[in-house]
Amino acid sequence: MDSLVVWFTDTFNGTISPEVAIFVISLMPILELRGGLLAAKLLAVPILTAIPICIIGNILPIPFILLLIKKVLNWMKKVKGLRKIAVWLEEKAQKRSDKVAAAEFWGLVFFVGIPIPGTGAWTGSLIAALLGIDFKKAILAELLGVAIATVIMSIVSYGLLGVFIG
Repeated sequence: MDSLVVWFTDTFNGTISPEVAIFVISLMPILELRGGLLAAKLLAVPILTAIPICIIGNILPIPFILLLIKKVLNWMKKVKGLRKIAVWLEEKAQKRSDKVAAAEFWGLVFFVGIPIPGTGAWTGSLIAALLGIDFKKAILAELLGVAIATVIMSIVSYGLLGVFIG
């Protein structure tokens, strides 16, 4: 992930503002808030500016994924060239869903909140939708997860003092 963040940071640097760059990175699957905060540090965006931008970028896709992903996957399965991708996404989510299904709400919170590869709001939303977790419950769980990820990644990206002094 770090190399992707560096690539996007280098690509965006000088073409768009650092704030727009970290917003766009935070919107992206795989990178999400974690990548946005790493990019913010690389682009010298102050932590107190970076955190709300990255949070908004990370949570913006959540309701759309929760509401639309099943329909999108079903449509993709009908399109010859996209069927394999849809099946792969479903299988990926199913493999990770046991971690969420057992403890549903808290499982989803920690799945989204613990910043390790393959977790985050995008995959958490996919899993929540496939498991049929109530929309409001899923949104709340993911918001809490994003809050946890924000704290962890702020400490990792900016260092412990950076969290307090910007």
